[in-house]
Amino acid sequence: QVQLVESGGGLVQAGGSLRLSCAASGSIFFSGTVMGWYRQALGKQRELVATIGSGGSTNYADSAKGRFTISRDNAKNTVSLQMNILKPEDTAVYYCNLQLYTGRMYWGQGTQVTVSS
Repeated sequence: QVQLVESGGGLVQAGGSLRLSCAASGSIFFSGTVMGWYRQALGKQRELVATIGSGGSTNYADSAKGRFTISRDNAKNTVSLQMNILKPEDTAVYYCNLQLYTGRMYWGQGTQVTVSS
């Protein structure tokens, strides 16, 4: 069983910054996983924000490029998302994600990010 616990969401003004963190626990080989962040705005489908492999390779949505930075600490089983120059359209529930090499995915409970204009 894998558990993902997010923290760091909140309310921020446009142009501001937030840092999301996610701690993973469970009896799996974390170094063989891809971790990432997805988001779901009200009335919209969940979408990829960014992912990072165990070796540090990253993938970003176009909307996140140049503003968001994903990082992970394999020793602590954590993944973080630094979000800068936030925009009102970044408002969403952000979900931590962990994908095993088998393709199985696990999700956190989500953390709300609200960007006011």
